[in-house]
Amino acid sequence: MCVLLGYVGNGNAKDLVLEGLKQSEYIAYDSAGIALCHKNQVIVRKKKGQISDLEKLIGEEAWSSHIAIGHTRWATHGEPSDRNSHPHTDMSGRIAVVHNGIIENYKELKEELISEHGSVFLSETDTETVAHLIGIYYEGNLEDAVYQAVQKVDGDYALVVICSEEPDKIVAVRKDRPLIVGLGKQGNYITSNATAILKHSRQFAYIENHDLVLLKKNEVKFFDANRQEVHRDVYNVLWEDPVDKDEKDGYEHLMLKEIYDQPEEVRKILDSKINEQDEIVLDHIELTREQIDSFNRICIVACGSSYHAGLIGKNAIENLARIPVEVAVASEFCYQDPCVDEHTLIIAISESGEKLYTLLALRKAKSLGARVLSVVSLPESTIATESDDVLNTGTDLEKSLFITKTYTSQLVCMYLLAMYMGRKKEVLDEEIYHRILKALRGLPEKMKVMLEKREEITSNSKQFNRDHHVFIIGWGIDSAVAMEGSLKLKEVSHIHSSAISAGELKQGNMALIDERARVIALATQETLFNKMSSAIREVKAHGARVLAVVKEDEVEMCQYSDAVIRIPQCMDEVAPILSIVPFQLLAYDIARFHGYDIDRIHHCILKAY
Repeated sequence: MCVLLGYVGNGNAKDLVLEGLKQSEYIAYDSAGIALCHKNQVIVRKKKGQISDLEKLIGEEAWSSHIAIGHTRWATHGEPSDRNSHPHTDMSGRIAVVHNGIIENYKELKEELISEHGSVFLSETDTETVAHLIGIYYEGNLEDAVYQAVQKVDGDYALVVICSEEPDKIVAVRKDRPLIVGLGKQGNYITSNATAILKHSRQFAYIENHDLVLLKKNEVKFFDANRQEVHRDVYNVLWEDPVDKDEKDGYEHLMLKEIYDQPEEVRKILDSKINEQDEIVLDHIELTREQIDSFNRICIVACGSSYHAGLIGKNAIENLARIPVEVAVASEFCYQDPCVDEHTLIIAISESGEKLYTLLALRKAKSLGARVLSVVSLPESTIATESDDVLNTGTDLEKSLFITKTYTSQLVCMYLLAMYMGRKKEVLDEEIYHRILKALRGLPEKMKVMLEKREEITSNSKQFNRDHHVFIIGWGIDSAVAMEGSLKLKEVSHIHSSAISAGELKQGNMALIDERARVIALATQETLFNKMSSAIREVKAHGARVLAVVKEDEVEMCQYSDAVIRIPQCMDEVAPILSIVPFQLLAYDIARFHGYDIDRIHHCILKAY
C-alpha cells in the first residue's frame, strides 16, 4: 500500500514530490517522508502520521533543490514511527533510499553488515539494509552500487535512490513491484502510482521486471538485468486528471461519491462493449471457438474483492459457457503446484493490474503453458501487458481507499465474458442471452433506485452501532455476495463479520448464534427461497436479530425478519450487482456514525499503536 515518488528536473523538487504524495493519500499509509539533495548533502525529513504532519515538520525550511524522493509507508517491518519511516540512508548519510516491497533475507544481510562492516542501524525496517548495502558498494557511480546491492537481495522491491555526490540523477530498480517513469517538460518522474504525477506528465514508460533506470532532468535510460541498455515504449495517457476537479464532487467522502458513481460506470461498460446489433465486443480478446473448446477448465486467480468477483464469475461462466471453473486466492495459487497446462485458461482479476500475488500467479500459470486473460482497469499495467488477452473494465481508478465501483464493474465484465464465451461455443441459448442482456442494460436505472433508498439503509445502519459481530448468510451466488459484504463491514466500519453459506450453518456455526447475534440474510435467488426461509427461521429460533436483503416483491421471508432492505426486482443472475449496494452503504454509514475518517485509514492504525 506504500507509494514512492522521485523527481529530477528544473522545478522545485520538494513541492512537486509533496504534491504527488498528496495525490496518493487515498492509498493507506501511516507515515510519510522526503529526501533531497541540497548543497552537497542529503536532507531527510520524515514523520509518523499524515503528509500534513510532515509539512508541519518541514515548516519554512528553505531548500533549493531540483531532485527529491518521497514515500508514504504502510508498516511491514517495525511499527509506525518517525525512525521507521522512509527514506532511509546509509551510514555516511550521502545515500537515501525509498522502497516498496519485502526484503526476505534482510536479517541475514543485517547480521553480515554489522559483523563485517560495523553498520549501525537506526530503524527496524528491512529497507535500511539496502541503503547500507548501496553505501558499501558506492565508489563514485550510483548505478554500479545499486546494481551490486540488488544482486544480494532476495524478495520483491521497487527501489528509488539518490546520492549527494551525484545530485543530478535518480537510480531506480524493480522486481515484482510496479514502477512507472513519467516524462515531463520540466523534468522526469518515477513513481509506483500513476495518479501521483498525472498533473505534470502524460507520457509514461512502464519499467519491466529487473530493469534498472537512470533518470536525469533531460534523459532517461533503461538497462535490463544484464546491464544492457534497452528501449522501453512510451505511452500517451488519456486518463481523466483527478486534480482538475473537486474529487468528492459535493459528497462528504470519496467512498460515498464512488458508490454513487456506480450506475454511470455500469452504463459506460455496457455502451462500450455491446454494439447496436446486441453483439458483445471485447476488443482485446482474441479467443477463437477452437481455443475455447480446447480448455478443459478455467482457473480464476485474484485477491480480496476481485476474488469475490471471481466467485460470481465462476457461476456465470459455468452456467452460460459450460466450462468447469475454480477460483483460487492468488497468494495461495502462486505457492502451490497447480494442475495447469496448455488446456487451462487463467483469468487474472485485478483493479490496478499491479497486484503482486496475482501477477506471480499469472507468471506461474504461463510457465506451465496456460493462456492468461486479465480483467483490469489499466490496460497498460504489468498484469495486462503480460497477459495473452485483456478485458479492460474501462473504470476510472478509485480514489477511495475501499473498492466499490471497481467491484461492480468487474461483475459486469465477468457476465459479459461468460456470455461471449457461451456464444462462441454455441452453448448459450439465444433467448437467455437476450434476456440477460436486457437485465444488464436495466441495471443502471435499478442501481439508482437502490441508491435512492439511502435513508432506509441509514436507519438500519444505526442498529449496528453496538454490534461487535455480524453474520452474513446466503445461498448460491448470494453466499459470494455475503463474502464481499463481510469484507466491506470489516475494512470500512471495523465490525467483526463472518460470511457463512446458509447450508453450513449447522456445521459448527450455529453454536455462535444467540440473542446477541446480528444476522444479515441475503435472499435474492428465487430457486432457493425455501432454503433461505428455513435458514432465517432457524437463526431466529436461536434468538438472532435478522436483517433480510430481498427483492421488492418478496413477502414470506419478511415475516420472519426484524428489518428488511429491498432491492429492485431483477433476474436472479444479475442480482449480485444490486445486492452489494446495501452493504457498501451500511459499511459507510456505520463508519460515519463512529466518526471515522473514511477517506483515510489512520484512525485505526494510530489507535493500534
